Amino acid sequence: MVKKSHGFRSRARKKLRKERSFRPAITRFLVEFRKGQNVVIDQDPSSQKGMPHPRFKRRVGKIMGSRGKGYIIEILDGNKMKRLISRPEHLKAV
Repeated sequence: MVKKSHGFRSRARKKLRKERSFRPAITRFLVEFRKGQNVVIDQDPSSQKGMPHPRFKRRVGKIMGSRGKGYIIEILDGNKMKRLISRPEHLKAV
């Protein structure tokens, strides 16, 4: 038997859907955020690099710093603070 895949995008067919052949404007990839700024995690399925896990979709977090082309975001998940690394095309300023 073939083993079932439990990959990053498994069971996310409807969560990560976008219009056919749609690509966002280049300015969405070049947005810069300040340290301490609040952002919403809004995944862009057309760009797989630096995408946070689908369970964090629509969560509000705070920018803690940058790492390479991405940003470190701190969110509250239940009673625990978690740090995610995400690229700017998957974030929106609040």
